[in-house]
Amino acid sequence: MTADEMLDDETVDDEMHRASAPRLVRINAKPAPVEVDLARSAVIVVDMQNAFVSEGGMFDEAGYDISRAPATIAKNAELLPALRESGVRVVYLMMSYTEDYSDAGGPESPNWHKELGLVLMKDRPENWGKYVTRGTWDEEIREEIAPCPGDVVVRKQRYSGFAGTNLDLVLKTFGVRYCLYTGVATNVCVETTLRDGYLLDYWPILVADACDNSGPEHNRLATEWNVEHAFGWVTSTQDVLKALSYDQGM
Repeated sequence: MTADEMLDDETVDDEMHRASAPRLVRINAKPAPVEVDLARSAVIVVDMQNAFVSEGGMFDEAGYDISRAPATIAKNAELLPALRESGVRVVYLMMSYTEDYSDAGGPESPNWHKELGLVLMKDRPENWGKYVTRGTWDEEIREEIAPCPGDVVVRKQRYSGFAGTNLDLVLKTFGVRYCLYTGVATNVCVETTLRDGYLLDYWPILVADACDNSGPEHNRLATEWNVEHAFGWVTSTQDVLKALSYDQGM
């Protein structure tokens, strides 16, 4: 379902009941293990779209290195079913403009001049309407990790998933306090969303190997340092899976 769709009373009641029964696990992380209530957790899957992780997508056509994308897709494909099975809410973020770009900010917005899709389309008019635009292949989430029934999809038009969206409202509806983050790019949309979530008092946990950065490797390292030392915790797919296995064995 999308975040625009109404939740019926039965769905909300089921989610509130689930959130009322704590299921605490300890996830190995940096700078220290973090205790998480799975009943109040969500994984925020950031921009795992053809634009950013597929050959022929926006990043690829712009000359960005997407060689690590297959490994990132594989980590998400391993992690997301296990999280669903453990009752963790799965929320997808999608960079997505309307066809008329009325939500892109216009020439007076820095977004109009810096966001890659808009820049590429303005520089190459023949590609106008091709990148991260609603209804295009470029906008679609990778098939291997496509949303399942019960997942939530939130479209965004800025780097942060909280900016101008109802992501905060969705998370509060489901009683979420702990947010695991995967996706792309580690140093742009993932970090920006994570920081905004931290400011809203969500506990941020970066699943580092289920993310992919843009630009030089030091960008990834800088984000991981920032999260570890200032904004949250840094963990791995394997450490999350170990914590989930412990929970299922209880």
